[in-house]
Amino acid sequence: MRRAIAAAAMMLGWMAATAAMSTSLPGFESLRRDYRASDVLVLDRSGMPLQRVRADFQGRRGDWLTLDEVSPALLQAVIESEDRRFHSHNGVDLRAVAAAAWDGIFGAGPRGASTLTMQLAGLIEGRHRRPAQGRGLLQKLDQAVYAQALERRWSKDQILEAYLNLVPFRGELVGVDALARVLFQKHASGLDARESAIAAAMLRGPNVSSGLLARRACALLQRTREKADCFDMKLFVEARLRNRASPRFDRDGLAPHFARWAVAQAKPGPGEALRTSIDGALQRQVLQIMNRRLHELAGSNVRDAAVVVLDNASGQVLAYVGSSGGWSEAAWVDHAKARRQAGSTLKPFLYQQAIEQQRLTAVSLLDDGPLNLPTGNGLYIPRNYDERFSGWVSVRTALGSSLNIPAVRALTMVTPDAFRQRLARLGLPLEHGGDYYGYSLALGSADVSLLTLTNAYRALANLGRYSAVRLDRGGAEEAARVMDAEASWIVGDILSDRQARARTFGLDSPLTTPFWTAVKTGTSKDMRDNWTIGWSDRHTVGVWAGNSSGDSMRDVSGVTGAGPIWHDIMVYLHGRQGSRQPPMPEGVRGGRVGFEDGIEPPRIDYFVGDTALAQVRRARGSQDGWQAPIRIAAPQDGTVLALDPDIPPRNQRVVFRASAAAPLSREEVGWRIDGGEAVQGQEMLWLPRPGRHRVELLGKEGEVLDSVTLTVRGAVLAAPVREGDYLDCAASTPSC
Repeated sequence: MRRAIAAAAMMLGWMAATAAMSTSLPGFESLRRDYRASDVLVLDRSGMPLQRVRADFQGRRGDWLTLDEVSPALLQAVIESEDRRFHSHNGVDLRAVAAAAWDGIFGAGPRGASTLTMQLAGLIEGRHRRPAQGRGLLQKLDQAVYAQALERRWSKDQILEAYLNLVPFRGELVGVDALARVLFQKHASGLDARESAIAAAMLRGPNVSSGLLARRACALLQRTREKADCFDMKLFVEARLRNRASPRFDRDGLAPHFARWAVAQAKPGPGEALRTSIDGALQRQVLQIMNRRLHELAGSNVRDAAVVVLDNASGQVLAYVGSSGGWSEAAWVDHAKARRQAGSTLKPFLYQQAIEQQRLTAVSLLDDGPLNLPTGNGLYIPRNYDERFSGWVSVRTALGSSLNIPAVRALTMVTPDAFRQRLARLGLPLEHGGDYYGYSLALGSADVSLLTLTNAYRALANLGRYSAVRLDRGGAEEAARVMDAEASWIVGDILSDRQARARTFGLDSPLTTPFWTAVKTGTSKDMRDNWTIGWSDRHTVGVWAGNSSGDSMRDVSGVTGAGPIWHDIMVYLHGRQGSRQPPMPEGVRGGRVGFEDGIEPPRIDYFVGDTALAQVRRARGSQDGWQAPIRIAAPQDGTVLALDPDIPPRNQRVVFRASAAAPLSREEVGWRIDGGEAVQGQEMLWLPRPGRHRVELLGKEGEVLDSVTLTVRGAVLAAPVREGDYLDCAASTPSC
């Protein structure tokens, strides 16, 4: 009687626990809704998949699959391996429990009796997971109660579906989707009988040796198939296990570098989808164009390339290829962000600044002849790409044909420090001062990335307005005015002029398009980096070609390396709708210009403000007519100097230098500091004195041609300085 009462009490307690359990169970739909894959799914602007990026490293989970998306062979193998009477029991297989108890009593060895439903209980509810020391009797009873409650609330298909999506298979692989796409490199619906047997055999021992796993899979296959083929099963298992750290076979690898960047910026959670600004169709086309052109360049030792396509108005990144993939020796390096020597791609910004400051015009003549510039490290002797000199050339020809020596002459007018400040405002990562780069900055000695350089060109396309790039589909950020609109338009007109670049590139080259575009090429020292960057009325496209290892290319320049890729992308972008030159700003004046002695053919050209003229002659003095405006080249307006108390005062000198199209005689210009006595000469050494000073450049008749202000700070001078020291110095030798 006592045993009957105890059994009845246990049964009543079980029933009460089961009833209470039923009210706390999660719903199947809520469980599926809360499921999170370990990857972030990066989408293009239309919602199509671009790339998966791992965000959760605790486990590798794929997408939630329904039973219709799973191979019938796998369903059969799992049920045969783990729970043969799955469709007939109510969560607890009493026959399996009795058999396990019998084996335990009579020493036949341990035998599992957990059903799929009981295993699912451990996957859903943490307290039902198997501890390291095994479950006790009460824990098993609690698990059985939970399983029966699940059976009453969920259907068999729901239980099996949840189990297959939550169960760990091997190592970090969790769920049937991750297992199939990583280990077997296929969709779960395509698993055959042998692969299904291996997958089901993993459930009993996820991390057993390949030999034991092969034996278990073979035994299972023989139970489910009349003509089971276990030939080379161990070799097949070993081959599959080598894939456990492989990428998903359908990882939609269209934009791996961009996807990682976008995820790092937006920080979405695992399993979330991130829609971006990328145009998937354009991204595919860019990849095809780049691979085709790299195949053509294989004989010239070109293995890597990167491409960035920006929308001019919004700054959205429409295409982003960071590597050439299989062509590359460093496929996972993002070459669109890697810093490399800019080459001639910085020249448009230099000439824009010189035209904006009215130091030059598009028709100003610059001497493309031998040039030796003294620097702190000796003489700087620039050379042209073709090692030849062109003599007197206009700014339009110098920029369009990418001549080096005229660009260096232009930088002596703008100064390296002022040019460096302008480039920094355009987002280029120049981390040192102008003196660090020196005059070589005109020829692109600074290291920049393709992404930042392309966005700086986008500022030219937007007539001097700069804003950061966008990775989402949001509207454009408020743009800052960095460059003058009039000078930016003139530079764009020069870079779109086939005649201007004919001297170097010819009239027919990959830089020529059947619609309006402005474009510039660049090649770094020893042909390590190859650039082509340009814009249309709607897009800015930047292309880099080279080698991740830094190896030099052979017989490749910007027009033959990156140029064809740029050309093909532009043609694709504007194949149906052409491109037109932006409207000319109100401050730009156009007119016909002739050149003395036929230096260049007469043409229509454009000017800023009151710099327009109809005839260009080489400047030989004021009696010969017009000459380019004379300006102060150094120091820059607003310069701050600091005196060093450890250096003798007379050894601390500041160079005042005037810029002109041709050398000036000593009598043509002079200098005046703080309204004092004038000193004649194109250059002058000045002994700085603490305080704020006004420096004026005077003409032959004493008129003020230009002026700047500078501030001198520092220690008290150790020795008295006479008021006329700087005049005495200027009147003596330059080494004073």
